[in-house]
Amino acid sequence: MNNFFYLWILAFLPIGAVLILMTKFNWGGGKAGAAGWLITLVIAWAAFGANPRLIAYSQMKGLLLSLNVLYIIWAALLLYNVVKETGAIAEIGNSIQEFSSDKVIQLLLFGWVFGSFLQGVAGYGIPIAVVAPLLVGMRFNTIVAVAVPAIAHSWSVTFGSMGASFQALVAVTGMELAQLAPWCAVYLGLATYLCGIASIHVYGGWRSVLHGLLAVFIVGTVMASTQYFLSTNGMWTMGGFGASLAGLAACILVARAPIYTRDNGSNIDKETKDKSRMGLWWALSAYFILILVVLLVQLYSPLHEFANKIKLTMHFPRIESDLGWIVEASDGKKISIFGHGGALLAYASFLSFCLYSLRGYYKNGAINTILQQTVKSGIPTTIGIVSMVGFALVMDQCGMTYQLAKGISLCFGAEFSFFAPWIGLLGAFMTGSNTNSNVVFGVLQQQTALLAGLNVAIILAAQTTGGALGSMIAPAKILVGCSTVGLSGKEAPVLKVTISYGLILTAIFGVFTGVLGLLTYISHMGKLNFRFIHLLPNILITYLYNNK
Repeated sequence: MNNFFYLWILAFLPIGAVLILMTKFNWGGGKAGAAGWLITLVIAWAAFGANPRLIAYSQMKGLLLSLNVLYIIWAALLLYNVVKETGAIAEIGNSIQEFSSDKVIQLLLFGWVFGSFLQGVAGYGIPIAVVAPLLVGMRFNTIVAVAVPAIAHSWSVTFGSMGASFQALVAVTGMELAQLAPWCAVYLGLATYLCGIASIHVYGGWRSVLHGLLAVFIVGTVMASTQYFLSTNGMWTMGGFGASLAGLAACILVARAPIYTRDNGSNIDKETKDKSRMGLWWALSAYFILILVVLLVQLYSPLHEFANKIKLTMHFPRIESDLGWIVEASDGKKISIFGHGGALLAYASFLSFCLYSLRGYYKNGAINTILQQTVKSGIPTTIGIVSMVGFALVMDQCGMTYQLAKGISLCFGAEFSFFAPWIGLLGAFMTGSNTNSNVVFGVLQQQTALLAGLNVAIILAAQTTGGALGSMIAPAKILVGCSTVGLSGKEAPVLKVTISYGLILTAIFGVFTGVLGLLTYISHMGKLNFRFIHLLPNILITYLYNNK
């Protein structure tokens, strides 16, 4: 037992080190990630039996996962600079303020609803990468601009990206869709409201929350109910997309309510308007192109199949640590060269550049400026992503991550249900992905729930909800957003904000799951006790007969 506790502490050290370095000492993601990577290598080798072969293969897997992430990051940066160089970002900010000068509505419309829509159709990192610079253009503080979409879109992660995270959970656990979907929809429906409230609390505290509560309730109800209907009627691949699309329409209507239009006069002076070179629709045209490209590739089957024919992957053999931890042979992350989210962003960037060029919105030398700004922001972000993913994969491949989760489950037994969302959060923090968290911890959560007599569907719903909330604190995703607003290497202030909200929301779901788990456990034990009492006479007679 002492050895188990000792190993549990050692497994937590790399995570603790990264958190302390980023939040206490304000280290950038690249620097903190490199430190975490070195600490992980030493502990993995000294205490978990990580041999050179295991480390080498884990880093190759990490590189493949990093490429999957970086494909999106670099393409998102490219799109941002294509748009920014035309002056469209500032134009969007000015025009939105004319539509609604209410800052809370602006945050909800873009940070909460539009960001969730992007998560629904595209996925990893895109909501933060696209929305953060738009909010900066609306004159929001850069920290708020990154933190809000990171927090606000989390509810849509599980059923977003065509339901990739939910599909992964179903695949690894073998659960029936009819059993799992309702509870996941209930959990994520609650998360819809909480993410909306948290996103405006970041900006203006409880006063802003009180002001925006009506909008959150109406739009949240539309999104949560739509997601529940779609996910429980066999259309779970459209859950995040359909819910946020309905929410987008609802939010535009709510923005016209008297409470949000009292002081809706434009604060953009006439001189600024006269100097504008484009209207809102031309400024937003790049994002319309992005949405059109994504919808065509994702929903039009022949085009989807054609775009995803060529995939980059590697086959990894079975590896074993010196202490007997086994990782079975498997294919690494498959990266669709022409159908990946990064490819879709690249297509949108090219088409947008052509459109803006035809309209005459670029100055001479615009191409060089766009490329230089993309490279300048992309390099430090790349270093951070590679180092973070690298140490996460070492921990996973030598059993350190499993040690953390197992320690929690063994220590708390029936009370384990309170910690189920936290394990999901841990997985997403480590890998930057709810999908990966479900793959790594889904079976562990399922087995622990069965042993403890808990409702498996509830525990797995808590797992994926924690993983979804983990999106807001995953350093890999924070790096994405910071890179698009000029905060590369200065991610610590944003991470401090998102961690505080991520922990609070996860604690709420922990209590919620704990109450449900306790009720299930009491019910389960009641049945066991009833059966035991019912069988007691037969047991007693058998015992007396055998010992007469």
